[in-house]
Amino acid sequence: MRLPHVRSLAALALLLGAASACHRDRGAAGDSAATPTTKTIGVTLLTREHDFYRALEAGMRDAAAKHGYRLVVTSGDFDLANQQSQVDNFLVQKVDAIVVCPVDSKGIAPAIRKANDAKVPVFTADIAAQGGGVVSHVASDNVQGGKLAAEYIAQAIGNSGDVAIVGQPGIQSTIDRQAGFTEALKAHPNVHLVATLDGGGVRDRALKAADDLFQSHPTVAAVFAINDESALGVLSSAQSHRMTKLVLVGYDASPEAARAILAGGQFRADVAQEPREIGARTIEAIAAHFAGQAPVPVVSVPVKVVDAAALRAAPR
Repeated sequence: MRLPHVRSLAALALLLGAASACHRDRGAAGDSAATPTTKTIGVTLLTREHDFYRALEAGMRDAAAKHGYRLVVTSGDFDLANQQSQVDNFLVQKVDAIVVCPVDSKGIAPAIRKANDAKVPVFTADIAAQGGGVVSHVASDNVQGGKLAAEYIAQAIGNSGDVAIVGQPGIQSTIDRQAGFTEALKAHPNVHLVATLDGGGVRDRALKAADDLFQSHPTVAAVFAINDESALGVLSSAQSHRMTKLVLVGYDASPEAARAILAGGQFRADVAQEPREIGARTIEAIAAHFAGQAPVPVVSVPVKVVDAAALRAAPR
């Protein structure tokens, strides 16, 4: 007489077990749905040797951590072929987005087009690309930065004298700085741009360019260098040529440049950028894209001129 009862208990246990298993399965599925798959973002910087790009990377990492994104960060190291290969590797890894700080604004376009064909969104930071489809470009207002440098120099030399630029052709951000500088000089007819030299954006080449400048234009009153590595190279040359009255303005406000400005001498001022902010805003632009929001094609981060007085007054 007890057998039917035993069979009923066994059936009930099976039903309860099945119900529990179904509950666990639904819970697992729900957890998976509630926790989005981590997005992976491939980043290729211009370099990791400059303080600017180290700060930009730090800004990206801070913002990526807030969104739960995984960053794969590489560096082109001023080598276009290397940077193109890094973009190719990101596509093989099937990253969800790519950030490029182009080594060569035109030369990187074919790699960006490959990403476009693979339906991987591309963003640029600091340096714009010339070609290919880019969702958003995040950078300092470099044209405005160049104008600020020109205004500072014109005032510092009494609105009269010869000036020069140590630039970096092929990089859009530095082209914009130079364009802003030359545009602003139009308002100062007695300030003459006598030379524009290629310093390659690096210290040793900028030093050699400045050597050539000071030999051919020994009375030049001021130099605008398109980044701090260039400015520090020009500074070394100016010191060796005893150009004691030279007014030098750089761009970036790196710690080494700030120390040189505070020390007095030829390096008088810098156009200060916010690299951490550029990095953070780049990740925020990616997050907005992932959320389906309409992209902002260009995100401009303000710049300002800082001299010794401003650096001393800045909070520490």
